[in-house]
Amino acid sequence: MIEAAVRAVRARTTLVPDVAIILGTGLGGLAEEVAVEARIPYGEIPGFPLSTVESHAGQLLAGTLAGRRLVAMQGRFHCYEGYTPQQIAFPVRVLARLGARTLVVSNACGGMHPLWSPGDLMLIADHINLLGGNPLVGPNDDSLGPRFPDMSAPYDAGLRALAREVALERGMTLREGVYVAVAGPNLETRAEYRMLRTLGADVVGMSTVPEVITAVHMGLRVLGVSIITDQCLPDALAPASLERIIAVAREAEPRLTALVRGVLERLN
Repeated sequence: MIEAAVRAVRARTTLVPDVAIILGTGLGGLAEEVAVEARIPYGEIPGFPLSTVESHAGQLLAGTLAGRRLVAMQGRFHCYEGYTPQQIAFPVRVLARLGARTLVVSNACGGMHPLWSPGDLMLIADHINLLGGNPLVGPNDDSLGPRFPDMSAPYDAGLRALAREVALERGMTLREGVYVAVAGPNLETRAEYRMLRTLGADVVGMSTVPEVITAVHMGLRVLGVSIITDQCLPDALAPASLERIIAVAREAEPRLTALVRGVLERLN
């Protein structure tokens, strides 16, 4: 199925990417910065799930950004849509087979760190998987990666250093911390936020981890950036709405775009 998907993409573009980018909730506008050579709806790629979330466009873009050849997923998939971790991670297999050796993932998340604010960007230094599943469960294909991949440093230290350099040069606030992935789709209770914070998480979301596990399995370097869209402080918790979450993500999007562009410009 991976090879069938690769053939379908290559039938539409000859571009061999250096970088793959996954754009999350409210972040599809980063695609506007890409000099697009081809737009391929997910429905035209064998094995690709279909995006069912309102803010996810559901198409694969091939083109260039900051002088780098890339493929960008304008919309991703989630466990709460009914997809398995293996289905969620399948596109990463395809992006790697197309040639990408670096994966940039972005997402919107709830902030549990009391000193951070909605609209802040957070560099993902590590993650906690509470999705209840793993994309590597089942028979292992040794041609894709090892049976027991090491996860001591899933988010590449060199890429994170580049991101910090870009943020410093441009005067951006860039937090750094731990992302915890939960299944959703409901937001968490006060007690759950207390638990997640106690476990060591700084932000909480419903995506990203299956894609990162798969990328590490295939030997890709990973850079992860979150946009904090709402504060999740259990003793001062206010109701949150999807409309507000998307609005905050879009307001922060130009900073995310500048950060990613700056990192791409500095890649070897």
